[in-house]
Amino acid sequence: MKRIKVVSLFDGIGTGRLALERAGFEVEKYIAFEIDPNPIKIARKHYPDIQEMGSVVGADFTPYKGFDLLIFGSPCQDLSAMNKYGKGLEGEKSKLFFEAVRALKEIQPKYFLMENVASMTIENRNRISEILGVEPIMIDSKTLSAQGRRRLYWTNIPNITQPENKGLVLKDIIQPTEENIYNCNFELWNGTENKRYIGIIDHGGFLKERQIQNLNFPSTCLTTFCRVFYLYEGKIHKVSSLECERLQTLPDNYTEGISKTARLKALGNGWTCDVITHIFKFMLFDSQNN
Repeated sequence: MKRIKVVSLFDGIGTGRLALERAGFEVEKYIAFEIDPNPIKIARKHYPDIQEMGSVVGADFTPYKGFDLLIFGSPCQDLSAMNKYGKGLEGEKSKLFFEAVRALKEIQPKYFLMENVASMTIENRNRISEILGVEPIMIDSKTLSAQGRRRLYWTNIPNITQPENKGLVLKDIIQPTEENIYNCNFELWNGTENKRYIGIIDHGGFLKERQIQNLNFPSTCLTTFCRVFYLYEGKIHKVSSLECERLQTLPDNYTEGISKTARLKALGNGWTCDVITHIFKFMLFDSQNN
């Protein structure tokens, strides 16, 4: 097993650490930069040896020069097509990308990995590629999970190929309970057996007209509110924290220990673990051949 030293920016719940272990690495040091106390609590619960360093803003990364790996998924809110008011890389949150670029220059790791949304503009995508010096790889999480989640991955890890599709769908991960029944009015549509959505919720207000998903398809992409709804035994269910963990290919109850709202936010902001594991395995192959 290869030992590795890692710096993780915007670390969240420590998914990068879990992915490294699944890929076959022994983590010698894991330096995490994160400011949200809830994800930090989860990361520390599973990995007490993580060194939490707080904000990336103005941080000195030089003590980690020569570390093996730098990973980051800088905030996507200003880059996502879902935010029509987003200001791209100049936005208040997404401009943190430039702190990661500074970290890359100061650390000079052997490998790096950046993740962000595939829905960003071509202009932003090309700008990131020019700055990082590599073209992104698009991987949809639905190849390895029951969730459709298209993401771009910029990395200098060589020879990465697309993962083999496991064919997972929503019905493979659900665990319906009385607690996640969503009391609402809904309408089912005819002839939807081969379509992603089978009906619609009309509950008014903020959740007006949310679609009901077909259990025979992968779910839509999780958000920080995890608004995924499905029909089971005549009742509408909203995906639970545990089901969201499964959609992100995390162990059951991985995020237990913080509030439900905080769990859903952390999961929606997080990585699909098995996709990151797939990428890291190519780093392992490369290190074995050099």
